[in-house]
Amino acid sequence: MFSAAAVPATVDYVLDGDTFAARVLLDEDITITVRVRLADVDTPEINGKCEREIEMALRARDRLAELLPVGTTVDLRDIADDKYLGRIDARVFTSDGRDVSRILINEKFGRPYDGGRRDSWCDQDQ
Repeated sequence: MFSAAAVPATVDYVLDGDTFAARVLLDEDITITVRVRLADVDTPEINGKCEREIEMALRARDRLAELLPVGTTVDLRDIADDKYLGRIDARVFTSDGRDVSRILINEKFGRPYDGGRRDSWCDQDQ
């Protein structure tokens, strides 16, 4: 699955720093809820391997919730299937056109991610 056009979606809830659920209108009377993994960014895991990672993950989740309040509309672009069933990858843009992944990276809540191996968040020098 790949969609080049922007697809509007309504934020339903935030799961963690790089994943949220959204309602997407497929047709006049068909709406689905799908989990959306932000493309191009990796944030720490809430079930992390160290206390530092868990703390960072909670801050990243809270920041994503600030950027994407429940009920707001976002644009999903470059939609692709994710490795987990029921989840998609997408570039996500706020209603004023800001790239959510880029914001998280610039504010140090996440780091660039291209789908490869992820480095540990537990190293103290990061």
